[in-house]
Amino acid sequence: MTGYKSIIADMLEQFVHYRQSSECWCSTYADNLRFFDNYCSKEFPDAGQLTQEMVDGWCKKRETESNNSCRTRINAVIAFLGYAKERGWFNLALSVVPQYMPGTVMPHAFTDEELTCFFKACDAVTIKGNHFFDRLNRITFPVFFRLLYSSGLRTCEARQLARKDVDIANGIINVRQTKGYNQHRVALHDSMRELMAKYDKAVSCLIPDRKCFFPDPKDRFHSRYWVQDNFKALWQVYNKAYTTAYALRHHYATQNINSWKHEGFDFHSRMLYLSRSMGHSVLESTKYYYSPVHGLAGIMEELTNKSLNDLLPDLPDYEE
Repeated sequence: MTGYKSIIADMLEQFVHYRQSSECWCSTYADNLRFFDNYCSKEFPDAGQLTQEMVDGWCKKRETESNNSCRTRINAVIAFLGYAKERGWFNLALSVVPQYMPGTVMPHAFTDEELTCFFKACDAVTIKGNHFFDRLNRITFPVFFRLLYSSGLRTCEARQLARKDVDIANGIINVRQTKGYNQHRVALHDSMRELMAKYDKAVSCLIPDRKCFFPDPKDRFHSRYWVQDNFKALWQVYNKAYTTAYALRHHYATQNINSWKHEGFDFHSRMLYLSRSMGHSVLESTKYYYSPVHGLAGIMEELTNKSLNDLLPDLPDYEE
């Protein structure tokens, strides 16, 4: 039980159970549903049912919020309202959802030297004493971050991989916990498959019969802060430029796209394969990488006789 206390407590319990059982649970939902439940209980203690006023009051964009942070806060409620409508509990909807505002920060263009130094740092992590957590990190860092680099997985997809969804024998990852619930499969390079096989065997000695592929000491998925903090610490051992672990996904896309310089009509087919592998539901999501791709503009201009602008119109940020 999650301990909801508002008039819709039982409905929220059913929604959470349904999403988790369907393996379609988003990590941001837990806190935001609880905040919504507390709001309904505190501001409308005598309410007999959920009303449009209650929904609109909670979902209204606050002065201290950006459009994107508001969207993150209310996404759980939007999903719950859709679930409730399908079951005939009530028919409520948001009149206005803040428009997504594309970020202005350009993704970092990794150099070969930077990446070599980063993975050198991953491989050189030392164990402090005999702490189990340090021993686990020591064997996890080199594999986890190489998986991001070589597969284009989102950081949340990699850290929430279940062991049952990694087919090491055939080199296939079945991605269930993903953005937008677009379940998809990723094929591993042979070198990555072999590395993950060695990792799986090593971790199994430490945590037998584990459920998570990349477990913490209690066989739970790592948090996003584990990814962020450890990537930053390892990156800064040798490198000075600012970047994030998520930029490895962008690097994966751009390196693939830049390698198709002379593919001709096969370019579209390769783009489609890349789009599906990265878990995009529409091709436009992958095309978004065109605009900030390091070096691609010059390549495209060279091959299209400077008609680049006609081929690549402005695109919204479908990735978010």
